[in-house]
Amino acid sequence: MLGVNLLLYAGAIAMLVAGIRAHLGGGFALGVVALFLLAGLTSCGFFTLQPNEAAVLILFGAYQGTVRQSGFFFTNPFNKRLKVSLRARNLNGERLKVNEKRGNPIEIAAVVVWRVQDTAQAVFDVDSYENYVKIQSESAVRHVASSYAYDDGEPNEVTLRGGADEVSAALTRELQERLSKAGVQIEEARLTHLAYAPEIAQAMLRRQQAEAVIAARQKIVHGAVSMVEMALNELSAKRVVSLDEERKAAMVSNLLVVLCGESEAHPVINTGTLYN
Repeated sequence: MLGVNLLLYAGAIAMLVAGIRAHLGGGFALGVVALFLLAGLTSCGFFTLQPNEAAVLILFGAYQGTVRQSGFFFTNPFNKRLKVSLRARNLNGERLKVNEKRGNPIEIAAVVVWRVQDTAQAVFDVDSYENYVKIQSESAVRHVASSYAYDDGEPNEVTLRGGADEVSAALTRELQERLSKAGVQIEEARLTHLAYAPEIAQAMLRRQQAEAVIAARQKIVHGAVSMVEMALNELSAKRVVSLDEERKAAMVSNLLVVLCGESEAHPVINTGTLYN
């Protein structure tokens, strides 16, 4: 078709030159103008597409098809061509303040990697597919955030902070369900920001610190009891010393004080006996 278009231009130019030389009248001039108009109209049908780019063809409001290959093409000059990018895109969501599963306000944000899969759906089924992706992504992040606790859930419970992979998978599934009607494919969705809201951040920090201290104390006590038990068993097995129940109780008490105390122990030597 490109060759035909070039021939039309060449013929129009040749007729124009011949008409000027022969001093031909208005009828010939109209023919030259018509030929130029036909060549110009034909030129409007050419278009190019880059890799990962598609063109949706519409003729007087009717969908004619989609061209997805890259290259140089010709179509009906009256076709309207809407170019749609098929490249992967990133949507960096804004920080949202939502209530997690237990009602605590948190700040959360996510990044979504998406691309157009069905160009006809993207163009005809929603008003603006880019704006649709943005709004539905925000809605999906809010819904997922309210479905999980921030942290410290029940045993084997998935939380926002501890179950990043599970939360990302759930967010990806929900986004795909919401955006499939717009011809959009979700390739990845992950949280980029997660924190308690400023109004409760300090209180939650103190709670986390207290829980950390309790957990550390529990581990220290468990280790101290194991060491005391091992010491008593070793003394009995090797018959180093014979201890009655009262002396065992005193030994256990002293060892636990030494092992569980925060400050350095200062031993006191007893020059008498346990009973005086």
